[in-house]
Amino acid sequence: MILVTGGAGFIGSNFVLDWIAAEGEGVVNLDKLTYAGNPANLASLAGDKRHVFVRGDIADAALLGRLFAEHKPRAVVHFAAESHVDRSIHGPAAFVETNVVGTFNLLEACRTSWSPVTSGLFHHVSTDEVFGSLSETGFFTEETRYDPSSPYSASNRN
Repeated sequence: MILVTGGAGFIGSNFVLDWIAAEGEGVVNLDKLTYAGNPANLASLAGDKRHVFVRGDIADAALLGRLFAEHKPRAVVHFAAESHVDRSIHGPAAFVETNVVGTFNLLEACRTSWSPVTSGLFHHVSTDEVFGSLSETGFFTEETRYDPSSPYSASNRN
């Protein structure tokens, strides 16, 4: 079983659908269903026992603790994030709450649930905007320095 956050969004839902089709392994799909989440993206999984949908917030540490205790995920694929630069400029607090506090709570749930014997994999999917404007070369590399230019891109540096 894996835990996917933000799995009702465009990218997250496609990951969930592909994962279940290719791997057959179960997914606990945690999504707050804000402006970016769409349950219709997952309609083809209705009634599929390999997909457990939980409407909830990654900033809710108690919920994360319950999910880890109940489902014991071996891995986390973390897509959940507030997004869109313009929204971050007009309301940065939501970006800090989800992208920083939520990610921290998710990491803490992993740390307290996994041990050296039962360690898991944490994969954080972020945005290229953490690197700022695209250079003249037209691409970023592993050596590109962080240069965020908005609350959105700065809050995704974690």
